[in-house]
Amino acid sequence: MATTFSAPPDRRRWLILGTVGLAQLMVVLDATVVNIALPSAQRALGFTIVDRQWVVTAYALTFGSLLLFGGRLGDLIGRRITFLAGAIGFAAASAAGGAATSFGMLVAARACQGAFGALLAPAALSILSTTFSDPKERGKAFGVYGAIVGAGGAIGLVLGGILTEYLSWRWCLYVNLVFAGLAVTGAVTLLRRQAPHGRSRLDLPGVALVSASMFCLVYGFSNAASHSWHTPSTYGFLAAGVVLLAAFALWQSRAASPLLPPRVVLDRNRGGAYLAVLITGAGMFGIFLFLIYYLQQTLGYSPVVSGVAFLPMIVMVVVSANLSNVVLLPRFGPKPLVTAGMLLAAGSLVWLTRIGAHSGYASAVLGPLMTAGLAFGFTIAPSMNTGTFGVAPQDAGVASATLNTGQQVGGSIGTALLNTIFASAVAHYLASHLSPATLVHGHPAPSLIGMSLIHGYTTGFWVAAAIFGAGAVICGTLFRSGPLRASGPPAASPAGAAAQQTAVHAA
Repeated sequence: MATTFSAPPDRRRWLILGTVGLAQLMVVLDATVVNIALPSAQRALGFTIVDRQWVVTAYALTFGSLLLFGGRLGDLIGRRITFLAGAIGFAAASAAGGAATSFGMLVAARACQGAFGALLAPAALSILSTTFSDPKERGKAFGVYGAIVGAGGAIGLVLGGILTEYLSWRWCLYVNLVFAGLAVTGAVTLLRRQAPHGRSRLDLPGVALVSASMFCLVYGFSNAASHSWHTPSTYGFLAAGVVLLAAFALWQSRAASPLLPPRVVLDRNRGGAYLAVLITGAGMFGIFLFLIYYLQQTLGYSPVVSGVAFLPMIVMVVVSANLSNVVLLPRFGPKPLVTAGMLLAAGSLVWLTRIGAHSGYASAVLGPLMTAGLAFGFTIAPSMNTGTFGVAPQDAGVASATLNTGQQVGGSIGTALLNTIFASAVAHYLASHLSPATLVHGHPAPSLIGMSLIHGYTTGFWVAAAIFGAGAVICGTLFRSGPLRASGPPAASPAGAAAQQTAVHAA
């Protein structure tokens, strides 16, 4: 009987987890921490409310468009070098954005942040997936990582509120220098050099097709959020994105060295994980988007207090992400966890429909927030683990990028869809309740405006709950029953096994 040899686990693997976790936290919280700073930046640089959308869109466009390219580049030239390039570039772009003296300079810096983030995020996740091969340790590592992904947006609300209120909006960008400095130091000292996979070539037609399709989709959804679904710049870009995505899928089935090999996405569990991340990204905005508006506009909370209000959710995400990955996923697999997580998320949003103009935080917000945190931990952390489970080392980067792409595109869909529904619900409520008794000097009374906003929020919560309900059915059907099991060829010879293990630990 042949003996299979395997290299011992990297003794520095938990420090590596801390390094990639810091990098991922920087990328995840950047969206919400900058959103909190936008009103102050607008006053300082003198741009309009319409222009404000581009500070968010510029980042989303480059990040979403280049993720698969960044992931495959890490597979080909080495994850260590792409991680370092992404972290250093992200820091430089953040410094330029913080020092911006004009609207154009700020938007350009945000676009560069997105481009370097597209290198950094897939490299971080693929380093994690290739560093931890033992199932128990992998569960712990992905529990921590999933908690960062699930709670990063809420952490950004807390941090953004504190920095904006006590320092300056510019520090919402400068703070990335701290995160990036720690991540670069860790990468230089901990990560090993990785030999390039010389047998594969970069699929340039695939890069062009998927980048163009993601650009069109993200731009189309972003345009719908700021304008409407009926403008040519919305439906035209969305249609082009769908056509280009179909062309990309067709090309991947024929390309000699495909950018996204079909073997990565056609596995039922991995396909379910990618869909779960996309659906969760879309539905999460029902909580982040509307609840932060409700707390500030209706209840009158400051940015700092609004951010602190999300702390219980962060705690629940951390607890449930580790519980699901360390204890439950090895025993039951992703199917019951992701399904239950989405049902819990739907329930938390239905619970939030009870809010009113004078509701208290403890009575109307705290319970749903904690339930949502529990739900996101059960959904995101197992999906991140499952989406990279059983992937060959040479495909780890692009599998990681697919998860990040799903989250980014899901977020764009959720923002556009829920913003549009919210605006329509508010307008319909105002139109149906206007009367001489509800007018003050020819304008709707403040009480009517307040009630119309509540109606818009609750309508958005119902739609987001429906998204999670549909996600529970889709993912519950797609995931296989039972624990995760690696599928692939039989064990290699001793020399081949040792070589494969060396590739796994090289990042």
